[in-house]
Amino acid sequence: MSGPLAGVRVVVAGATGASGVAVAAALTAAGAAVVAVGSNDDHLKKAFGADDGTAQPGVATYRCDLADPEAVAQLAAAVRAEQGPVDGLIHLVGGWRGGKGIAGQTDEDWNFLQRNIVTTLRNTTRSFYPDLVASPRGRAAIVSATAVDSPTAGGANYAAAKAAAETWMRAVAQGFRKDQTVPGNDGAAGSLRSAAVVFVVKALVDAGMRAADPERSFDGFTDVDDLAEAVRDLFTTDAAGLNGSRRKLA
Repeated sequence: MSGPLAGVRVVVAGATGASGVAVAAALTAAGAAVVAVGSNDDHLKKAFGADDGTAQPGVATYRCDLADPEAVAQLAAAVRAEQGPVDGLIHLVGGWRGGKGIAGQTDEDWNFLQRNIVTTLRNTTRSFYPDLVASPRGRAAIVSATAVDSPTAGGANYAAAKAAAETWMRAVAQGFRKDQTVPGNDGAAGSLRSAAVVFVVKALVDAGMRAADPERSFDGFTDVDDLAEAVRDLFTTDAAGLNGSRRKLA
């Protein structure tokens, strides 16, 4: 494929949601090859299947339980063997659970959020890290929430899980700096090739949500197409200015 991202291969984890579909579309339109990963074959086919039963051009689909470290290790090995090494990992796995105050923050909700938000991130970044650090423009990104800045008692589980994910990404960023920068250069331009980035939103909105609730303003929400453009632009932005950054999207 041609375009500014020709030759770039990006794993989109949690690809079957509206944000994943938008991100994959923006990346392929720019010439990248996308590895779309989801946990359900039917959802993958619905999101990325072509009329002839094959995957959309520029997209390879894989089913994987991203909370299972062995399954993710096998996924990474299969992607390398069948598609080639990857240059990007966009982690869009998440979910929301709320409760009534601190006492209402249940273990069931915490386990769900920790599994989806933190465990899947740890597994995917660990398994694909060798590819990202070896790439000439490796990029890893997650979507966090403004709830980290202003946590509420009712959303304590959610905010804590998102904060943990942000901390993990800062550690990934430090790993890139340690593994790539020239001693004494301290991450100066031209030294660092890879970057770990946190995008921050109040919440995401898509066309389906707007159509289902046309009277709602969705004030402060970020459209999935705007997120997709921000992800696409990561790969044409210098790593030194990106690595370890926390970027709020309107």
